[in-house]
Amino acid sequence: MKYDFDEVIDRRGTYSIKWDSGEQLIRKGLAVRVDDDTIPLFTADMDLACPQPVLEALRRVVDHRIFGYSDCTVVPEYYEAVISWFHRRYGWQIEKDEILYVNGTVEALQIAVEAFTQEGDGIIIQRPVYGPFSGTIDNTHRKLINNQLLEHEGYYTINYEDLEQKARDPQNKMMFLCSPHNPVGRVWTPEELRKIACICRKNDVLLVVDEIHGDIIRKDVRFYPMAAVADTDPMIICTAVNKTFNLAGLQCSNIIIKDPELRETFRAHAGYRAPTPFAIAALIAAYQECDDWVGQMNDYIDGNIQWVLDFLKERMPKVKCARPEGTYILWMDFRGYGLPAEEIRDRIYNRANVILEAGSVFDPEYAEGYERVCLGTRRSLIQEAFERIARQF
Repeated sequence: MKYDFDEVIDRRGTYSIKWDSGEQLIRKGLAVRVDDDTIPLFTADMDLACPQPVLEALRRVVDHRIFGYSDCTVVPEYYEAVISWFHRRYGWQIEKDEILYVNGTVEALQIAVEAFTQEGDGIIIQRPVYGPFSGTIDNTHRKLINNQLLEHEGYYTINYEDLEQKARDPQNKMMFLCSPHNPVGRVWTPEELRKIACICRKNDVLLVVDEIHGDIIRKDVRFYPMAAVADTDPMIICTAVNKTFNLAGLQCSNIIIKDPELRETFRAHAGYRAPTPFAIAALIAAYQECDDWVGQMNDYIDGNIQWVLDFLKERMPKVKCARPEGTYILWMDFRGYGLPAEEIRDRIYNRANVILEAGSVFDPEYAEGYERVCLGTRRSLIQEAFERIARQF
């Protein structure tokens, strides 16, 4: 079927972090003004309706009228759906026993840290990067080790010499890799992935890979799961139905661990976890029946991204922004205006009344003056937001 992603769906009053948490955002210093006219483009979920087969599956659960305890381990279709999705789309062969359920990727990161490292151990990340990578390290009293990404004209690459040096330190026990990368939008090539995996394996650094954006890719780009191209183990791969199908509120992630000993240690630290009946039904429908929705969604996101890039080139040429290879995220550099970061934020968040996410969340040392924008919404809202922003610069 043909999906209408231009549809206006009012999410206010639906318990949405993106649309209903204005007072909390102000208290946390993440926004300065929130009212009925505010356009929020800061949260990485979408304002696009979920696929029809998923909605029908959820209605069947509701119509049953009983929502008792559920357990995916007694549902063969759950594992068959996960295995089929990754095999037919990426050629990645997963076995049922290798799949562990958790609520979300951030939860999986914390479990991995507590299971395989000690307080004071170093964990390598690559800034600018998704804020909870740093938060997880801080909250578990580990040491953040930054392998800073190299930037040229908005395009980011890996500093392998620095990574090798930091991996060689015996105090550094783990690496978080974001693939595709949030917020810079890189989809790492097989060669890049193999180099990272080789460095980690050679130095006994446990690699934990966040691949939840892996299905949201530009049409001319291919995503490669780390475990499908790097013949190295052990590693922990984080996947989720949440991001691809806009199901974050159902909290359904699958952690893939091939090594049996590693898997059992992770399972022991995770404790008992089970998805809701809604999550089970949604995952099966999404992975078995919704390839067409993903294709249409990616085409629409491609159009959103291209519209913004064309707009910036014409109306705000001082903003540097490369086309992301994956994700629905743009990483915009406003430093060309020569303004303090506080002034940039005031013009966008207060005067334009558009909420983005400050670059300092992703890299407090080097990303002042950057802003992250999430484009998983209807194009008309994006157009209005950027028209407002442009009038302030």
